[in-house]
Amino acid sequence: MPQRLAAALPATLKPQRIYIMPTRAGWGLAIILLAMLTGAINYTLSLGFILTFLLAGMAMVSMLHTWRNIAWLQAEVLPPAPVFAGQDAVLELGLAETRGRQRFAIAAALDGQAPVYGDISANGASKLPLSHPTRQRGWQDMGILTLSTGFPGGLFRAWSRLDTRARCLVYPRPAEPSLPLPQSDTPGRGGGLSTQAGDEDFSGLRLYQRGDSPRRIDWKASSREQGMYSREFHAESQQQIWLDLAHTPGLDLEQQLSQLTSWVMQAHSTNQRYGLRLPSATLAPAHDEAHYHACLRALALVEPA
Repeated sequence: MPQRLAAALPATLKPQRIYIMPTRAGWGLAIILLAMLTGAINYTLSLGFILTFLLAGMAMVSMLHTWRNIAWLQAEVLPPAPVFAGQDAVLELGLAETRGRQRFAIAAALDGQAPVYGDISANGASKLPLSHPTRQRGWQDMGILTLSTGFPGGLFRAWSRLDTRARCLVYPRPAEPSLPLPQSDTPGRGGGLSTQAGDEDFSGLRLYQRGDSPRRIDWKASSREQGMYSREFHAESQQQIWLDLAHTPGLDLEQQLSQLTSWVMQAHSTNQRYGLRLPSATLAPAHDEAHYHACLRALALVEPA
């Protein structure tokens, strides 16, 4: 099968971007028709000529409909979400039909991967998830996308090659089994939790002091004529952990990054404040979702020394 220059997405499958060739069944039919034509000529069979040309005409009509089944489709992709090494990156392909024709058995496949099939209603749209395996951390190109169809009949295959221009960020594979999280290195906190004034959890009542917010006054308790009381709250202060590549055990850089990835996941799942020290970057301690993905991204993009 000839390889053609791929168009960049998003793209419309214009006629000059669509290529068509007979399938194995199509070549088999061509050989049969040639044999039938040879027999009809040798024996001057009128019905033989009629049948041969009728089947050949039906094959030509099938070729036209196969080409029309994919022509003028509009294709675009959404960038894949980050995954961990060893998981499949998922690229979402959007196909739209604007010519008022139903499209059947449209196949979409990334390089070397099994195709995914879908139908598109007239003037409708469809989304196809395309998977691509990942093996190592860092950026991974999603490669070339091939859209094809053999409908109807399967005698011909029409296809178009498109450059997704998409890449997926692959996080390091988490270490299994993982070592316990390092102890907090914040002075005075050890490995436990401390408390401080805050607005999270109710801790009790105290006598009203000038400057207390009216919202904190406990009017029910104050109505007993035993004095004014204010509600007191405390916030739980979490241990602060620094995750440092230089002090992470491992036989090589990849094992160290795997262990750091596992520690980041553990600290995030237990809602602890954690920071990350790498040769190329230092991320201050935090515990929100953005910090979690920033740490994993930094680990994915660490360059070998």
